[in-house]
Amino acid sequence: MRVGGFVGLSTCDWPGELAATVFCQGCPWRCSYCHNRHLLPATREGAIGWDSVVAFMRTRGGLLDGLVFSGGEPTLQRGLAAAAREMRALGFRVGLHTAGPYPDRLSEILPLVDWVGFDVKAPFHDYARVTGVAGSGERARESLRRLLGSGVAHEVRTTVHPDLLDAASLASLAGTLADLEVRHYALQACRATDAAGRGTSPGAAILDGPLLGSLRNRFPSLTIRA
Repeated sequence: MRVGGFVGLSTCDWPGELAATVFCQGCPWRCSYCHNRHLLPATREGAIGWDSVVAFMRTRGGLLDGLVFSGGEPTLQRGLAAAAREMRALGFRVGLHTAGPYPDRLSEILPLVDWVGFDVKAPFHDYARVTGVAGSGERARESLRRLLGSGVAHEVRTTVHPDLLDAASLASLAGTLADLEVRHYALQACRATDAAGRGTSPGAAILDGPLLGSLRNRFPSLTIRA
């Protein structure tokens, strides 16, 4: 495991759970709005050792519900399955954040996780414009298909940046996800910082627009994080 960062307590990385979060180093995609760009290079040295994470978790039995593997892209890590088993042996539940670039690796890890936060970037035919990688949409769609068929609890979510995903594209994506029988969908406005250092949410206008009503009719559970 190559660990690029670690948070000992998070209330937002796994909805409804108190968890620690491991940020895995490395990602095969290059989304322009990525908020963890320092985690993109797969060959960069990890910030801390996996042994340190294990030692910390040993002190949190009864205090934390679980550990979330985030990133970067956790399924890039060859040691992910072994790390998940180690956490389960310590009595913790395991969460996973993934965008699904490796369908086969996702299938291998799904029996070891209790919850998945699955990032869908755009309509699958338009993925390369967001990720910078040809064929990424096909991989993401196949990974999502496997997740939906696994029975593992999950949330499918999309980050909305108006330069990359307009209202029409979002409506098209939502229709595809509904046809795939996605039931738990979350939309989150991309967060940015302007020239003066002030926080902005450039995707919030789309989420506050007339599209929202039609989306609520498509999904039994729709969460808006504006």
